[in-house]
Amino acid sequence: MPAITIEQLTNYARQNDCSDLHITANQVPTFRHLGKLAPGPFSGSKQDYRETILSLLNNLQKEQLERGEDLDFSFADVEENRYRVNVYRAQNELAAAIRMLRDDIPSLADLKLPPVIQTLCEEPRGIILVTGPTGSGKSTTLAAMIDYINVHRQAHIITIEDPIEYVHQHKSCLVHQRELHRDVNSFADALRSAMREDPDVILVGEMRDYETISAAVTAAETGHLVFSTLHTTGASQTIDRIVDVYPAHSQGMIRSQLSGVLRAVITQTLLPLADNSGRTVATEILVGTDAVLAQIREGKFHQLSSAMQAGANVGMHTLAGDLATLVKKRLITREVAENAVSDKAEFAQYLGLY
Repeated sequence: MPAITIEQLTNYARQNDCSDLHITANQVPTFRHLGKLAPGPFSGSKQDYRETILSLLNNLQKEQLERGEDLDFSFADVEENRYRVNVYRAQNELAAAIRMLRDDIPSLADLKLPPVIQTLCEEPRGIILVTGPTGSGKSTTLAAMIDYINVHRQAHIITIEDPIEYVHQHKSCLVHQRELHRDVNSFADALRSAMREDPDVILVGEMRDYETISAAVTAAETGHLVFSTLHTTGASQTIDRIVDVYPAHSQGMIRSQLSGVLRAVITQTLLPLADNSGRTVATEILVGTDAVLAQIREGKFHQLSSAMQAGANVGMHTLAGDLATLVKKRLITREVAENAVSDKAEFAQYLGLY
């Protein structure tokens, strides 16, 4: 048994409400609390930490690591707390990043997400994208949306994840969760197979490449409700990123396809509360109205911000607008908001500074 066990580290992380744990050779284990990293009260040698990381791996994973592969997987402890893990090498030394996952699936209300997100879960078909930087809560939001459908609809849900983070029980829906590299070779392969598995709702963990994006859009076109994520920080950037994946001669085609299937882009980020008691979510919501879809079809992505500003009646708002609201409610500080916003002029207008 390693001198410092993974149980000791994860117990400390959970007791102190940390979101992430980093284990690195020649470095005290480091914990992320309210978005900030700080060392924990542990000491050990390089060999101790190497053994701690290796204790998480089975023989096949150790072989993959020896071949130079990074590892993505999840595990549950004896108390059924779940964790997402990435093991990698840095300067030829082992390192691990471990995300603490909630042991329950929060509701949309628990997450204080805008009411329009519940409405979007009732869409019969189309594509809904949840975007944001790493650690912004995308997986948790998607889990809450899938759980809402699981409770309120009678449908077949297929998820394709890398790795599986939240485990869904069968409620009103039949739920099949598939893990990359364990149940299926790739997102694109799993999407193609899903078309023969009679799904109503498909969750694709991430739209990473042309093949996956193309398969997800096709699934939405053929009458399925598709959820996925991208690491983008705004609605306009998200649409831009998808279109840019396609070769120049096909970009008109994907704009046309998106204008037929896009239901919403939800961008989110997690920010520390002003009293440092926790974090809150700030969002940007783009809903696929006729006007929005026409702008996408015509490639006028720069006009999407104006459409969101004018679309409050259908639940739309920009990130700048939501950040200004959080500042006015004194939930977050102006400094935190300014660090998170990309359009500082729009943010200042919402605050009434000029």
